Amino acid sequence: MAKKKALPSTQMSDRQDTSAGILLHHVRVNNLKNIDLEIPRGKLVVITGVSGSGKSSLAFDTLYAEGQRRYVESLSSYARQFVGRMAKPEADWIRGLPPAIAIEQRVVSRNPRSTVATSTEIYEYLRLLYARVGKTISPETGEEVRKHTVKDVLCFAGSLPIGSRIYLIVPLHIPKGRSLAAHLEIQLQQGYSRLWTPEGVLPIEDALLWKDTQAKDVYLLIDRLAISEDRSAIDRLGESVETAFFEGRGICSLAVEEMEGEKRKPIYIKEFSNIFEAGGRVFQEPSPEMFSFNNPIGACPECEGFGKVVGIDHRLVIPDPSLSVYDDGVACWRGMVSSEWKQFFIRYAEEVNFPIHRPYNELTEAEKKQLWDGIPTKEYGPIGITPYFDYLRGHLHKIQNRVRIAHFTGKTVCPMCHGGRLKPDALCVYVGGKNIAEVVGMTLWDAQKHFETIELSEADYLVAKRLLHEIRSRLTFLDEVGLGYLTLDRLSNTLSGGESQRITLATQLGSSLVGSLYVLDEPSIGLHQRDTERLIHVVKRLRDLGNTVVVVEHDEEMMRAADYIIDIGPNAGRLGGEVIYAGPAKDINDTTPGYTAAYLTGREQIPLPSIRRSWKDYIEVEGATMHNLKDITVRFPLHTLTVVSGVSGSGKVL
Repeated sequence: MAKKKALPSTQMSDRQDTSAGILLHHVRVNNLKNIDLEIPRGKLVVITGVSGSGKSSLAFDTLYAEGQRRYVESLSSYARQFVGRMAKPEADWIRGLPPAIAIEQRVVSRNPRSTVATSTEIYEYLRLLYARVGKTISPETGEEVRKHTVKDVLCFAGSLPIGSRIYLIVPLHIPKGRSLAAHLEIQLQQGYSRLWTPEGVLPIEDALLWKDTQAKDVYLLIDRLAISEDRSAIDRLGESVETAFFEGRGICSLAVEEMEGEKRKPIYIKEFSNIFEAGGRVFQEPSPEMFSFNNPIGACPECEGFGKVVGIDHRLVIPDPSLSVYDDGVACWRGMVSSEWKQFFIRYAEEVNFPIHRPYNELTEAEKKQLWDGIPTKEYGPIGITPYFDYLRGHLHKIQNRVRIAHFTGKTVCPMCHGGRLKPDALCVYVGGKNIAEVVGMTLWDAQKHFETIELSEADYLVAKRLLHEIRSRLTFLDEVGLGYLTLDRLSNTLSGGESQRITLATQLGSSLVGSLYVLDEPSIGLHQRDTERLIHVVKRLRDLGNTVVVVEHDEEMMRAADYIIDIGPNAGRLGGEVIYAGPAKDINDTTPGYTAAYLTGREQIPLPSIRRSWKDYIEVEGATMHNLKDITVRFPLHTLTVVSGVSGSGKVL
């Protein structure tokens, strides 16, 4: 039998397993000039070259685009309509390509609710942690809020001395408009036959002729029991306890007559409640939804889960806290008309000993509250900042009042949740001494320390062990990519492109995917050398999991750390698009062509000026305190090139 002819190499299936690496033949994407290339798998590969030479065309428009296209083709026709399709790269064939993931320099999310914690899934684990082991603490009493169960009642009964008598009772809940006799008749119809009073047990029939005023200290008797050595009797009490909680609307009691030797002690009543309440306040029981600011169950009703509301901005009203009321520290009281409020405040300040000459930032909290809430007067009512704006709102028919209010209006911290974004009940739940809003307000560094030293009971630790592991590992990954300075509640849409990329990189590291192709776009941009070393360590860990990591990069340290370098060039645009060098980084020598090799080997260098430009004029910034700046004073020379340097998060961009 004649053998079948083998297919030519150019017609071989794209699905063919190529253990050697990723093979590309005649790639013609953008300015790439029919390049043939073999990229080793399971390695850290750096694609470099001058700007515009074709690096992104190879990395993103070819490798990632083809990997994504193949993934979309594997989906059903129904699923494909919801996924954006990418154009097929111009190439004869591409083989050995694993599933591709691109991590570009762009803001991960424009959603105003998205934060560092939510985009890294840390917040999801925090929600579960607080729902599972969180303790609700009453702000009124400072005690833990808990509800009793049937087991609690049975355990208490089982702890009583043998010979004790217990009466399971519930209060009589007589609806408004119903007499005592009518209510007792209904209880008789429902199968109950006895009442309990401090004087003893009596049949319900004996109380049918009582007056309504005699219902005080009268309870409906659900069950009674004498404690004996046979503890099985206590177990049968469980069903009666459930009935008692139902009839008592969440509250039942045990009237206990204990034995002391051969004598009986006075009767006392032990109350149990399966209502989650403390100090007269009923709390919502913890659940994962309760800690979600994207869910109406958990979101603060005032700010709808944003943490901020539109109102009078304190920073606009008090722009310079170093000024006193007397020195026009209250901006809304400046001007000919509004200054009358300042004069009135100063006139009445002496009566309450308010320090009008003391700077605002030196006032006590009580004094600040008095300034805002106002000094009470008999003639004019309260005089203060808030009453001033209340007056303007009451006279909105005047356009100048509307303009004045708009001038001092901005986004301010929500007065109900104080920026926590959740309902008050959710902010009363604590784990390790902190509520969830306090945790997400921490920097990643502080959160790491908190969860490394958190103290839990043995039972709670067994429940939270896996959750703590996931939280700790993600915090560690974020710290390793140089983002430890960020707070967990930092909004995603305020991050730079580099920060967003490193967050995505840390998230991928936490997912522990293997056998994938990761394509990164200059992850080291804007990083200090100290942080670049840590980034390289993270990228290598991603490679060591069994992935192929392709990085478009110009950083020398990243290139020297690579297993394989691809230099695209020699120049930009139509003068580029060729593979100048493709091989191990260690094999680059003085004879290797291209600008990259020239600078790596020292053949080319950037000359340093022997004479620095002198300067006289400058811009001075004094007492800067934005974000983490600590009252610094700096000068920026004019007509010179000034570099602001420092590690990531040190405060350079502020």
